[in-house]
Amino acid sequence: DRALGHLRDTPQSWYLDLNMIAKYVTGDGARAYHHTAPISSLYGLHAGLGAILDEGLDVSFARHQAVGDALQAGLVDRGFRLFAAEGNRLPQLTSVWVPEERLPSGSTEADVRRSLLLDYGVEIGGGLGDLAGKGWRIGLMGHTARMRNVQLLLASLDDVLV
Repeated sequence: DRALGHLRDTPQSWYLDLNMIAKYVTGDGARAYHHTAPISSLYGLHAGLGAILDEGLDVSFARHQAVGDALQAGLVDRGFRLFAAEGNRLPQLTSVWVPEERLPSGSTEADVRRSLLLDYGVEIGGGLGDLAGKGWRIGLMGHTARMRNVQLLLASLDDVLV
């Protein structure tokens, strides 16, 4: 609370002036050139926060946890190893090692991701840096954190993997 109060009372720059941004978004203040605002992002943030408030924060957290748990269990059942140890996992982002023995003959993990995208409409991220070609990053955040999306991904993997 103190930190938020400090930001309200003594913004470090125009870009961190939450009062000015709030007035800019709501139209309550005099017109001021604050910055070239990312209008679409601000409207998206407003809509996203409204959706969370409509659903209820506790319900939203529970939904994310349930779908994250279902995804992680389904991936483990299919031979994937989770990067994060039990107790350190996030429901919104799951990182896994791709089991090479489950890839179709002559295919890479990127080929499987491409097939998931083009054939099933499911997009997941590949590993980065030293993990490129070895791991996947699967996000379930906001509206995409739905059981139907988990079921679609797992069923798609059942079709594509050997």
